[in-house]
Amino acid sequence: MPIETIAIDDAQAAKILTLREGHFSDMKAKAVRPAKLTKALSAFANADGGELYVGIDEDDGRFSWNGFTDEEAANGHLQVFEQIFPLGDGFRYEFLSNDPSSGLVLHVLILRSGSIRKASDGNVYVRRGAASQLLTTDAQLHQLERDKGITTFEAETVNTAAETITNSVTTIEFMLGLFPLSDPERWMQMQRVIVSGKPTVAGLLLYSDLPQADLPKRSSVKLYRYKTAEAEGRRETLGGQPLTIEGPLYHQIRDSVHLTTELVESISKLDAAGLASISYPQEALHEIITNALIHRDYGIADDVHIRVFDNRIEVESPGRLPGHVSPDNILDERFARNGNIVRLINKFPDAPNKDVGEGLNTAFNAMKKLQLKDPVITELDHSVLVNIRHEKLASPEQMIVEYLQSNPEITNRIVRGLTGIGSENKVKRIFQSLMKRGQIERVPEKKGNLTAYRLVSRE
Repeated sequence: MPIETIAIDDAQAAKILTLREGHFSDMKAKAVRPAKLTKALSAFANADGGELYVGIDEDDGRFSWNGFTDEEAANGHLQVFEQIFPLGDGFRYEFLSNDPSSGLVLHVLILRSGSIRKASDGNVYVRRGAASQLLTTDAQLHQLERDKGITTFEAETVNTAAETITNSVTTIEFMLGLFPLSDPERWMQMQRVIVSGKPTVAGLLLYSDLPQADLPKRSSVKLYRYKTAEAEGRRETLGGQPLTIEGPLYHQIRDSVHLTTELVESISKLDAAGLASISYPQEALHEIITNALIHRDYGIADDVHIRVFDNRIEVESPGRLPGHVSPDNILDERFARNGNIVRLINKFPDAPNKDVGEGLNTAFNAMKKLQLKDPVITELDHSVLVNIRHEKLASPEQMIVEYLQSNPEITNRIVRGLTGIGSENKVKRIFQSLMKRGQIERVPEKKGNLTAYRLVSRE
């Protein structure tokens, strides 16, 4: 398939030339050997994706346009690049032209890959800042495999007796509710949580009465209360000692949600009516905490941290997002790092992940219903941070007007999606209020289920 050539104007070309090499972008001269450039392709694909511009010269920190004379002049680069992406997946090419700039710049968009991509030299690189970092140790490669979801620490066996999970109180209670009834050891062998006579990490987390005894420093939850709204909690703003929440995963999720809710409800905030308790939707806390515990990377020796501030809750879980999942697509994509944990905890009564795959969507919808802003998901170097803010959305009226400032019309259904309001009649009353103020009007030709509204023309 031919590669598209896109003509860009001077402003767009100048914007490219003002880019700086960083975590998501790299600029290279066409004279650089294609094999050397594959290090950047490998690094971007193995990290968060990025963009490579080939045909940009650099002189003392200043970039200038010096592209290929024509499309065929870039064939050597394309042939080498396609060795990195042999199935034609995970990248996109286009040529950029700008008169009177010289030649065509090859723009390569690299997406975050669900597999490990090697450079032409056979080595694996990861983008860190403006550098393509070579991974040299087995530990680094194993960590990248876990980040990609290729391998999972949950399947590792632990050198402890199988009776730790076959004869625990947790297992006895669980097996009584299991249908059909089965011998615990035989059932656990079939479920691959006992392998070669040893329990796996998943088995201990699910069925041991105290997994933390065999998995220290990587299976607890730490709950903090910071009496501040500042960006970071400090020792002097820490209210009391942090709580450590332990136990099997099923109980740990329940206890973490309960204790976090109790801590939040102890916070009062001054509003027009006086002191009022702060509250977050229970289902939002439940789903976000559940997500943090069942999808974390248990290969990282750290706990899940829940920090309660005056104006927000932070939930930080060890490990980057697995596979191709990113903060931008996390509500639409599905990828379970710990597939066995996700599957088996769903067999418990009133499973914490009863709506498998819908957890974060449920959390976001619950926040909207209380007119609170969406949680913010940030991927850090070795963890994922979810920020649940106690900040109100704009009023429905304001959201309608702002929407109409960039769209020709709006409907009842669109407003309900924007605001989280479930009632059609409530939205109708908001429309009526805005019409009385002379801010909006009905679109004349649309009636019934197609009824729409637009801004009143000020001409």
